[in-house]
Amino acid sequence: MALPMLPGNSVNRNLGKEKFHKSQHFDYSNGVAMMVGSEKPGIGGELLLGQSARPKYSLFPKGEGSNAPAWVAFDKQVLCFDAYFQEAVPQRREEKYRVRKCKIYFYLEDDTIQVVEPELKNSGIPQGTLIRRHRIPLPAPKDDCFYNVHHFNINQEIVFYNRTFMITDCDPFTRNFLIKMGVRLIPPASTPADPYATHRQEMEENMKPLRPYERIDTLKQFLEHDRKVLRFYCYWNDTESMFGDSRELILHYFLADDTMEIYEVVLPNSGRDAVPKFLHRGKLPKHAPIPKHQPGEITDRTVLNVFGPVGQGGRYILDSLKTGAVEEEFYKDCDLTIGGVINVWGRRMLICDCDNFTKEYYRSKYGIEDFTPVSYQASFPPKPARQVPPYTGFGSEEDSLCSCQGLLPKPPQKDFKKLMEKDRQGLVSNVLRFVAKMLTDSPVDKERVFIIYFYLSDDTIAVFEPPQRNSGVIGGKFLKRGQVKKPGQELFKSEMSEYFTAQDLYVGARLDLNNQPFQLLDADEFTFSYMEQHADEFPKANIGTIISKVKSISEEEQKKVKQFFTMSDPSSTGFIPYESFRTLLAEMDVQLSEHEIITLGRNYSLREQPEVDLSLVLAVAQDQLKKKNFENFTDMIRAFTHEDRDRSGHLSSKEAQIIFKAFRLPLSDDLQRALLEKFQDESEKIDYHAFLSNINWRENPAPAVLPDVTVKFDADWRGDAADPAVKTINYLLFLEDVFGSATNINDS
Repeated sequence: MALPMLPGNSVNRNLGKEKFHKSQHFDYSNGVAMMVGSEKPGIGGELLLGQSARPKYSLFPKGEGSNAPAWVAFDKQVLCFDAYFQEAVPQRREEKYRVRKCKIYFYLEDDTIQVVEPELKNSGIPQGTLIRRHRIPLPAPKDDCFYNVHHFNINQEIVFYNRTFMITDCDPFTRNFLIKMGVRLIPPASTPADPYATHRQEMEENMKPLRPYERIDTLKQFLEHDRKVLRFYCYWNDTESMFGDSRELILHYFLADDTMEIYEVVLPNSGRDAVPKFLHRGKLPKHAPIPKHQPGEITDRTVLNVFGPVGQGGRYILDSLKTGAVEEEFYKDCDLTIGGVINVWGRRMLICDCDNFTKEYYRSKYGIEDFTPVSYQASFPPKPARQVPPYTGFGSEEDSLCSCQGLLPKPPQKDFKKLMEKDRQGLVSNVLRFVAKMLTDSPVDKERVFIIYFYLSDDTIAVFEPPQRNSGVIGGKFLKRGQVKKPGQELFKSEMSEYFTAQDLYVGARLDLNNQPFQLLDADEFTFSYMEQHADEFPKANIGTIISKVKSISEEEQKKVKQFFTMSDPSSTGFIPYESFRTLLAEMDVQLSEHEIITLGRNYSLREQPEVDLSLVLAVAQDQLKKKNFENFTDMIRAFTHEDRDRSGHLSSKEAQIIFKAFRLPLSDDLQRALLEKFQDESEKIDYHAFLSNINWRENPAPAVLPDVTVKFDADWRGDAADPAVKTINYLLFLEDVFGSATNINDS
């Protein structure tokens, strides 16, 4: 019963279709019209009568594998099969067929197949890719279909373009893949042997070279000892020959190939040409020079029992015993020893020494420990002392001596190292200052006070006289800075004169400066501290040497010393005044100098540093700045602000000293040090705004000070205008260090 014509029911099959294209069935091939699309579908891709749908790629059961397309799921996955095929050879009688092995690759992403034959050496057959990668159709009559993964198995034949391939085995990946696909694998088969390949292999095994061959392996020695060279220092005495002389040579022994080369050491002004090499690199025979040999007389191999035709077809037997071979000995590393003589083509050379690498090589390989070098040069007589003419009196002695040491006079060289070490460093002047008085009978000159400066950087001396009111003497520079000769030396002599050094200056010393005697009375704090810190250079400030002198007194003197301390300290406080201590040491028989007494007093004293008044220091600083007309306070503020990266308003004392030196601040070192100590905080930094504001004599003038106060502050270090720093002596510590114990002092 026909369905009623209800809405939605229609006999028109085109309803809902979207494709109406027609396939191309007719075309021209080589100019002939023919039907080329018999297998193509009809309109809109519908199958025609008698057509069946064919899969384009391998179909797998639903539910297995991923839903991704094959070119994604099987990307870079290839099945590999081992196969072979037989090829008939009708044109040769040695072989009737050949068995050619090959590899079959099946690409799972698009069912393409590639056949590759591995290349064999000297096969003479074009090998490599036999079938390029593409989809291969099945044999007729099913040539309209293509091979897929279900057509492959082990130990079965497969036909590609009428050529039968026998699949024998596959790789583990292919085996695992086929098992997962449900394919029952057949056991692998063996590949039959190729008769001609077997015949060729037998021929190669029985083949022998026409000439004997002996392999000499030197690669191991080269790899182990490449770039390793032994160096020896040699000597060749050729004085017996005419115009011959002795020569120094350097021998290089190359461990990689047992060769040698020799260089000659050409000394300056020797009159010899600097040739590249004395002996070219090569093996050195022991018994050279050797007689000449004919070509072919010396060979590496010895051939015996020659029979058969000469050339092709002849047979040779190698003499393993090398009977009749000419042996030639060459020097090895074991023949080279210090003190040994080697023959270098008739020249006897003495090995005198070697380098450190060579010593280590012989120590590790041969166990040699004695590498005492051989002295080959005769001891030269000492050079005669150069006679220097006496000093003429023109210029300095050093300059006159330099003019006698060469044709081109050169200025005398200064001790640059000493200059860099002892030159001024910040506020450390490295200048020793002493207070001195003139030793004279003149009542006027006796009262004059001098300051002697000794500069440690170049051992020069300068003398200044500070002005004194109502003295009648104008102060200032008394002696220009320079080296001062010691008295009692001849002027016109060949030897250099002796000059005063830092060790000659100490408190109590007598100096004759240009025939004017001076007595050193005191020194500043820096001088005492510097000499005590460098006690090994200054014996007068060495506390150990001074105590050893005091220990040398007799027992009676020791009792007198203890009694003196008991009488000087009736209340047994353990302290006595410095003047009493100085009087005791001066009266002892050990002959201590004034400097040694001061050193003892400084070592056992209770030193109290007087507090410096800030207002007085600022007044003196402003007075000096005002006299020098220094007003660059604004520029100094900019410099301090530029150096203050953190904008904290504080800088270290060292950075402040650098800025002072850059602006040439006209303040003495002691005054700068005192000012910086007053404005330092706990972190040793100064408030530069407060510092510059206080020394600014234009905006913040300090009360004027009397000239006596200014001079007194400047002369503080001399000791005559200020109280001494050493006032009280702890004699108990002194007795314990000198006599060993101070407990029984009252018993004595």
